[in-house]
Amino acid sequence: MKNILFLIWIILYFSIPNHQKDRYKERRLDMVENQIVARGINDKATLDALRNVERHNLVPGPQIVHAYEDRPLPIGHGQTISQPYIVAYMTQVIKPKPGMKVLEIGTGSGYQAAVLAEIVEKVYSIEIVEPLGERAKNNLDNLGYSNIEIKIADGYHGWEEFAPYDAIVVTAASGFIPPPLIEQLKEGGRMIIPVGAPFTAQQLVLVEKTKGGKWKTKNLLPVRFVPFTRS
Repeated sequence: MKNILFLIWIILYFSIPNHQKDRYKERRLDMVENQIVARGINDKATLDALRNVERHNLVPGPQIVHAYEDRPLPIGHGQTISQPYIVAYMTQVIKPKPGMKVLEIGTGSGYQAAVLAEIVEKVYSIEIVEPLGERAKNNLDNLGYSNIEIKIADGYHGWEEFAPYDAIVVTAASGFIPPPLIEQLKEGGRMIIPVGAPFTAQQLVLVEKTKGGKWKTKNLLPVRFVPFTRS
């Protein structure tokens, strides 16, 4: 009986036109080529990650049709999923590599965490909005990401238990760079964070920690992120 059911499944599967089976994959690849590569992102690991991560499974149902458009999308609770180009840009800037341990502040939908998890060894992600954190965890578990840990907490304080981190990615705009995050960044590590007032143009800032605990910053490009929420 099982063999007959399996045979029926095979027949039905191959009877589905390729454009229907691969419609999301094709849109995802098109997004990467025409919205990401075309705008200057060239890190192979980052591009491969964006080709693999199923963004349509990390957005609310009504937004699935827009999943591979290069724009932020609402995910509820006043939060958004960042546009793919910005996710790619921030990922490329921290220079992710296998074996790295990365801290993310602002899990949101889980999309940035998934992109990082495709490349690095471990992602620790903090979300202050409990329903968002729980939904992201469930979605990421369903997609098979076993190297992402999510905590519901105030991201200002970081996640000291697993520090220091090779890189830190902050996905909400802060008026200043939180000192605990600088402390938890490894020497030689990189942090990317939007800095500026809420609901105005902010600057995406690269923080590099040098020997002796010193650090330097560099403004990269103007952005608009949701505010860094505190408890």
